[in-house]
Amino acid sequence: MLFVPIKRLLNASSQTIKSEHLAIHILAVLVGVAAGCGAVIFREMIDLSQTFFLGFSGERVITGLAAEPAWRIILAPTIGGLMIGYFTHRFIPGGRPEGVAHVIEANALHAGRMSLRQGLAAAVVNAASVGAGASVGREGPVVHFGAAIASWLGRPFRLTRPQSRTLLGCGVAAAVAASFNAPIAGVFFALEVVIGHYALTAFAPIVIASVGGTLISRMYFGDVTAFILPESAIQSLWEFPAFGLLGLVSAGVAIGFMRMTMAVDTTVTKITQKSKLPRWLFPGLAGLFIGLLALLFPELIGVGYEATDNALKAQYGLWMLMILVVVKIIATSVCLGSGFGSGVFSPSLFLGAMVGGAFGLIAAMPFPELASDQGAYTLIGMGAVAGAVLGAPISTILMIFELTGDYRMTIGVMVAVSIASIVTRSLHSPSFFADQLAARGLNLSGAHEAGLLKAMQVTEYMHDAPITVLSDAPLDDVRARLLAASPGPVFVVEANGSLSGIVSLADLGGAAFDTSNDDQLTAANVARKRPAVVAAGDDLQHALSVFEDTSEALIAVVDNDIDRQLIGSLQEQRVIRAYRLAMERMRAEEHGE
Repeated sequence: MLFVPIKRLLNASSQTIKSEHLAIHILAVLVGVAAGCGAVIFREMIDLSQTFFLGFSGERVITGLAAEPAWRIILAPTIGGLMIGYFTHRFIPGGRPEGVAHVIEANALHAGRMSLRQGLAAAVVNAASVGAGASVGREGPVVHFGAAIASWLGRPFRLTRPQSRTLLGCGVAAAVAASFNAPIAGVFFALEVVIGHYALTAFAPIVIASVGGTLISRMYFGDVTAFILPESAIQSLWEFPAFGLLGLVSAGVAIGFMRMTMAVDTTVTKITQKSKLPRWLFPGLAGLFIGLLALLFPELIGVGYEATDNALKAQYGLWMLMILVVVKIIATSVCLGSGFGSGVFSPSLFLGAMVGGAFGLIAAMPFPELASDQGAYTLIGMGAVAGAVLGAPISTILMIFELTGDYRMTIGVMVAVSIASIVTRSLHSPSFFADQLAARGLNLSGAHEAGLLKAMQVTEYMHDAPITVLSDAPLDDVRARLLAASPGPVFVVEANGSLSGIVSLADLGGAAFDTSNDDQLTAANVARKRPAVVAAGDDLQHALSVFEDTSEALIAVVDNDIDRQLIGSLQEQRVIRAYRLAMERMRAEEHGE
């Protein structure tokens, strides 16, 4: 019933306006409000979970833990991990919590379509992970939840692929904006990380949705920033080399964090494969480890905003800052690698704050009169590590400003974030999300192209009457068939129609013009055995990879790779032409042409 008046309005707008721009803008308003409400609900879910496990709510976790007994600090993440592991095993496909990487995959390969049921399940797991005390962030889950809501709201309407992807970006932008009170960063995060382009047809709806999410958040939480930065400014132009060096150090920390997380994940997978331990036990084991570690370092529990705020206020000494960098990398890697849900943005801010604070203290030792205060370096470090981990330098720069409300350190943050992002991309990978996708065998560096090619099936573009010759046919027949198939090749089949080989003019060699051995040779004798094929159910992305691997211009299409019944042939030229036309249509739709 909710969709009936909206659908009527959209239909009316489509009749009034030739393009469907107004329709998608109306949907953007709806998605912005809904995703903003989703972000608020998710925050409340975290507070409820935290009250249940730790006995108090709110972001001042260090202060709250000071009043709790040691047994509770140990048992909360342990029991929470066991519950989360079992719930994930039973109710989430693949047995792993979903996050930003799944949103990127949905945008690239599934035309922006996601499951609301999986989104709700992931939100429950992620909220419980933060509330139980896992050393993780809350922002990635909000992105996933907002995207799932947007996809669900757009399902009743017959949206084109670009429109569905734009709507997904609307959900992402609204969720980020509502979670951080950062509407500008929400827009650019959606465009930079998820959508991948800045066309006006996507930009305007995403801005509208981000504003909608921000308004909902401010109505509920108020117009406040996450961190309050003490008065600071860049003291000297001589500090810019130090900012660049901080970017390099931040890149090293980001790479170490990402590699350790993936190493823990790989180790857990190997242990479960070689032993009888079920994977759902590992979040509980990780929780026990975190609980014991938190007895010494309560800063590790939860999202870590209080510890990050303490670093901005220069309340930690050099050695404490350096120790917290090491233990936070270990704690978050263990949590994420073992199967706890949630994200990496808050841990990245935490690491950046500690790295920046420590670097600022060291940098001030030679020339204290030329150095900015510790809080300034802390802020710059936050942006540098977070930008490198997320692979989103533009949106991270904007987000840092909106989180702190301080724009005076603009140039310093830009220098460090840019260098950290470039170094991380060059030496490791584009982002933590790219690592997660790569671990599942997905490389979405060309996300738009991959999505287009995956949406096109081989059977739609094949020729269903390939030129064939029986395997026992004499060479005279092979030559005749090659002339008919010019420039070839000819497919060699058995009597039952199964593909056994392929023959081109080059395969004949001297027999192409020498007929003296025709009575001794058949098609089977000169054919290349087991040629590369594509199956009827394959998409053009797979077909294009086969063309690249074999350097063939024409390949066989079979029913499946076991029976190999020949049903057609596929030309590389036709695949490339189909892809080019699809790209032109997509670009035209994105630009409203």
